[in-house]
Amino acid sequence: MAYIDYYKVLGLSKNASEKDIKKAYRKLARKYHPDVNPNNKEAEKKFKQINEANEVLSNPENRKKYDKYGEHWQHADEIEKANKQRQSQQQYAGGFGGAQHTGFEGEDFSDFFSSMFGGASGAGGRRSVKFRGQDYNAELHLNLTDVYKTQKQVITVNNKKIRLTIPAGVENGQVIKIKGKGGPGINGGPNGDLYITFSITNNTKFKRDGNNLYTTVDLDLYTAVLGGEITINTLDGKVKLKVKPETQNNTKVKLKGKGFPVYRKEGVYGDLYVTYNIKIPKNLSPKEKQLFQELAKLRK
Repeated sequence: MAYIDYYKVLGLSKNASEKDIKKAYRKLARKYHPDVNPNNKEAEKKFKQINEANEVLSNPENRKKYDKYGEHWQHADEIEKANKQRQSQQQYAGGFGGAQHTGFEGEDFSDFFSSMFGGASGAGGRRSVKFRGQDYNAELHLNLTDVYKTQKQVITVNNKKIRLTIPAGVENGQVIKIKGKGGPGINGGPNGDLYITFSITNNTKFKRDGNNLYTTVDLDLYTAVLGGEITINTLDGKVKLKVKPETQNNTKVKLKGKGFPVYRKEGVYGDLYVTYNIKIPKNLSPKEKQLFQELAKLRK
């Protein structure tokens, strides 16, 4: 993956404060957010870079490593460990007449990075160290109806097309890992992984809670009192529902297996909960009012 200057991405200098970083990130995130720039690939790419830069620079420990090692900041611990080992070897050699050093100096430092990140073996038989590639992060925006059924999709991450199967039942904010689809390994090391975060917009009238769905259905007064049959919508089509006589307002009924599919459990679904909202008739005719008055007398 090409080196990205995180300070440049956020329009900051290296001596920027934490407050400066937070302010710059919020401003740019609003400007390049996918909701503000629909179907704009360049804005989407910029948004990802802004988030990546913020993740590193807003974390004091990661920022310290980035400032010191640049694009190799994720391997800072390995580099420092190897640095200490190198110092120990040089100090040991100094005890037998060799030149004693306290760290990397001059060409030694360049040789070390050469051996660590792609150069040939250095003098004295030093071998290149293998490092795992960088993990990539991507965000995939879908509608709720898109994840009601398993589907295949092609996404582009760092100019590479990746085919993936999206299992039914994926939740908003859920992260899945695609092994080996991250950055290339260094010196023959394994590739990093790709982590995809799902951002799911509810484009239905149903409320989703895990695998269950919730909805409210209007019920006329006469059906509520006398009972009957109504037809309601589900994500799997229309279904008929029997209404019991004398059904009260806000009564809840459960439709088993008519909810949302359970993640990675094919054929298993949650339930649909329906709440009745009884509608009182309006604009009654004189005859209707008379009949209601007679009913009221009977109830007394």
